[in-house]
Amino acid sequence: MSFTAQIAADAARIGAHLDGVIAAMGDEPLVAAMRYAAAGGKRLRGFLVLEGARLHGITETVALPAACAVEALHAYSLVHDDLPAMDDDDLRRGLPTVHVTWDEATAILAGDALQALAFEMLTTPGLGPADRRIALVAGLAKASGAEGMVLGQAQDIAAETAPQPLTLAQITRLQANKTGALIRFSAQAGAVLAGADPGPLSAYATALGLAFQIADDILDVTGDEAATGKRVGKDAVAGKATFVSLLGLDGARERAAELIDEACAALAVYGSRAQTLKEAARFVIARDK
Repeated sequence: MSFTAQIAADAARIGAHLDGVIAAMGDEPLVAAMRYAAAGGKRLRGFLVLEGARLHGITETVALPAACAVEALHAYSLVHDDLPAMDDDDLRRGLPTVHVTWDEATAILAGDALQALAFEMLTTPGLGPADRRIALVAGLAKASGAEGMVLGQAQDIAAETAPQPLTLAQITRLQANKTGALIRFSAQAGAVLAGADPGPLSAYATALGLAFQIADDILDVTGDEAATGKRVGKDAVAGKATFVSLLGLDGARERAAELIDEACAALAVYGSRAQTLKEAARFVIARDK
């Protein structure tokens, strides 16, 4: 199956399962906000979980709770990123953000609840032996906490008031935390589920995550709000240093292409079985949202 067909099928499967899990929690406003926040999106991280599992002989049915877990965690991060105290965004996935639709308190709590749900889903017995589920829990905690995504968010906020713009090396480290850590966890999860070596998928995802962020920086300059589903041009208005501001548009595109070549090369050990993951890598820098 091609990447386009596979990610569409996976997105539908992940969306339906995650929505069902959340809907079963009841009809409180908090639950409604969680469902709203977790709906839509590319589901790239969840796709990486499922495709990494398929690569190691693990079925979608077995790996689905892990794919939903990473999407719940990602949704929480977006809800909190959009808050006035952080990026102060009013549009996400083409819709008003959670704090605009409800209020700040509900958005904070919905994000908190989605984060807790992510770890709960990784304890699902069907995922496999307890030691592998514990490894997933530990991996997601590290990828999303003060050594990963949250650290990157803190570094990003600190950069807004720094006396000097960040250097290329500093931006690379920041984005390896803020964006890359969760993408790396997602790609490795299938190997962890199978008790296999996650090294090749880790190398793939490290390059992929950085290319993904460079593509986001490019879209912030060249993208269309209707296509991206979020505000564009905010980085320039805020005076933030980005891959585009430091490398220029052509330089950023060239660097992203180099990273995709690195990502694909890391998959050589899997041969033709990794073709869909290679297509996913190329999609990352060709997307318009």
